[in-house]
Order: sequence, then C-alpha cells, then structure tokens
Amino acid sequence: MTSPAYFFGYGSLVNQDTHAYRGVHPAQLKGWRRVWRHTTLREVAYLTVVPDEDAQIDGLIAEVPDMDWAALDIREGAYDRVPAAHQVVHPLSHASHIAVYAIPEGKHGAPSAPGPVLLSYLDVVVQGYLREFGEDGATRFFETTHGWDAPVLDDRHAPLYPRHCQLSTDEQQFVDAHLARLGVQLTPMRQDQSPEIAKWRDS
Repeated sequence: MTSPAYFFGYGSLVNQDTHAYRGVHPAQLKGWRRVWRHTTLREVAYLTVVPDEDAQIDGLIAEVPDMDWAALDIREGAYDRVPAAHQVVHPLSHASHIAVYAIPEGKHGAPSAPGPVLLSYLDVVVQGYLREFGEDGATRFFETTHGWDAPVLDDRHAPLYPRHCQLSTDEQQFVDAHLARLGVQLTPMRQDQSPEIAKWRDS
C-alpha cells in the first residue's frame, strides 16, 4: 500500500477555509525561513520559504489524496514543489512523502510598490494561524516571517485576493496591532486602481 502524500502549508494553506484537503495536522518545518517576496510570475507579493538551517516555522500538513498534485500545482503555480519529509516535524508515523512549495531561487525579489503584499491575503494567513495555533502561534508567525518592510496595500474592504475570508473584529484588530508594532505602513487602495489591478487575481 502506498504511503499517503502530504503538503506542508505555511501561508494561506494554513487557513482551512481556502482548501478542501483533509488529514490536517499542525507541524513544524526546519531549515526554511518564511519571507515576503515578489516574483515576476505573479503581480503581487506572496509568502515563500528560503533555506535557512537555523530557522523553524509553524504550519500544517494535509493529505494529498492518491498523490494527485495537479490541482495544488496549479494553485501554487509560481512555486516549485520541493521534497521536505526529512525537515518536517509532525505527529504521524506514516508520512514519508511531504512536499513544500517554494519560489525558485533567482525568480523572486523584494516586494515593491508595483507588487505589494495584499492585506486581504495577509488577513487570510493570520486567521489560519489564529485558528490553528492561537494568539501565541499567530504572534510567532509575525516574528518568524521576514520582509516586513514590504509595502502592504489596504484592500480589506474591496479584497483582491480571490480566497479572501471575512475576519472578525478581534481578528482584524490582532492583525492591525502587529502591523503597527512592526512599523508596517498601509497604502490605501485608490478607486482608480480597481481596473488596473484586476489582473492580480490568481486562479
């Protein structure tokens, strides 16, 4: 019998409202650092991981039925699927095949004004960490993520991220408080940006 395959999610995949994968378990990934990056393969900045032997981040593993990676590969189209079973700490005894998605080296750079972080995307990620790891774990997300000098576009009230989720008032305040603590400046979304940034929506 083939051992089940799993992915390790460290961004929006931590929020189970964004996918239908089951067999979900909290886990940690060693040897990788989470960072905000921009890639020419997408119009906005997203989270990726880069090798760092001293780093460890929280996330989720979830089962990929019948090792059918096609749908996930499309969703994570700007990323490479990298074997990581030997670097993931998890509660299972049979997860011998685990992959993590990472933007290939040389295909990403620092976020910039033309390619900012979407607040609607960040909201989804933090909501996932709050649900899975509580406030302490969500705080660790902020502390173990690099690149907070990235510009953040405030699209919360007109979300551009296609898998955006509604946050409670408490969740919004949690996100806003940590962004303020980190000195992150939010850029208001102009009304005339809507047609211009419609192309930012991914599949």
